[in-house]
Amino acid sequence: MSESRAFCPRCGDPVPDRTVSEADGGVDDPLSPSADVDLCDACYFEDFEFVDAPDQIDVRVCARCGAVHRGRRWVDVGAEDYTDIAIEEVSEELAVHVDVEDVAWQVEPEQIDQNTIRMHCYFTGVARGTPVEEQVTVPVRIARQTCTRCGRISGDYYASIVQIRAEDRTPTTEEIERAKTISNQIVADMEATGDRNAFITDTTETPDGLDLKVSTNKIGKKISNKMVEEFGGTVNDAETLVTEDEDGNGVYRVTFAVRLPPYTPGEVIELEDDADDDGPVLVRSARGNLKGTRVTTGDHYEASYEEGNSPDARRLGDVDDAVETTVVTIEDEHAVQVLDPETFQAKTVSRPDYFDPDADTVPVLKSRAGLHILPDESDDGDE
Repeated sequence: MSESRAFCPRCGDPVPDRTVSEADGGVDDPLSPSADVDLCDACYFEDFEFVDAPDQIDVRVCARCGAVHRGRRWVDVGAEDYTDIAIEEVSEELAVHVDVEDVAWQVEPEQIDQNTIRMHCYFTGVARGTPVEEQVTVPVRIARQTCTRCGRISGDYYASIVQIRAEDRTPTTEEIERAKTISNQIVADMEATGDRNAFITDTTETPDGLDLKVSTNKIGKKISNKMVEEFGGTVNDAETLVTEDEDGNGVYRVTFAVRLPPYTPGEVIELEDDADDDGPVLVRSARGNLKGTRVTTGDHYEASYEEGNSPDARRLGDVDDAVETTVVTIEDEHAVQVLDPETFQAKTVSRPDYFDPDADTVPVLKSRAGLHILPDESDDGDE
């Protein structure tokens, strides 16, 4: 390192020229962090501060969900415990002198009490070619509060109501459970993107169906549309003025009324206006127009556009009501004899296309419309 003509302004000693390096071929390095430092080493290290650390760090943590308050908002950090949070907060607050190179550090947390963690931090590095090290201790105090989201949940806040109902019936257990699953998944997906305003306030099963109170209209709309997408039906929404904001604008609560179709896959119905008299229909789908299978012939059935998913019909039973009975004999391509499951007498019934001629037993449904052979397995997804 060559001598310069500069002298330390504090003590008057000569200051080595630190901007010229033999490794650099004697060329000045204007980007060197010490290029503008005129002090000699002795005076430089008198005022040298390796690490700048706060006297104390206060961390606001939600006692319910563990979110941490940063800046003006609450953030989900996913920490396993408060020690992880303390380490992260200390890491963000510590600063190292710009002249120090090859910095390495480690931290040892010390749990003082439930709300205080003492962070012992050890630093090493090189400044002006001289090894330097320092130890600092930073107390971290945990302040347990309630975040905005948890405060709203505990205060029963909601912006939207989703009412799951069905036409001329009560929603099935499958439909109720599916609505719960959909709502939970939608909230989970929104939380995964950092949306802390997404939550379910209340889920209530009623004699008529299910009521969901959710935090945003967006969630309510998504749940409603997904239910109709899977099961068919309609959605109507209505706004109710609940209050005004600080600017005098109206704040509305939206109710989404989901009306599921009257018939569900697996039901057997008898059409009241059946001009061709082709027999009962096993419902396959109620999305869009009702679709199904004629249990007398096995032919496909689809309701007209005007009838939609609710043609005039009466329920005869369900595939779960079917019982196994013995095949007595096959009469011809249109008829087969089976044992009546109640009287145990041989009875001739229609032979649908899905009938297996090699079968010894078949599932049958006995109703006011007679005795009919049902498929071995119902294909609910058939369109």
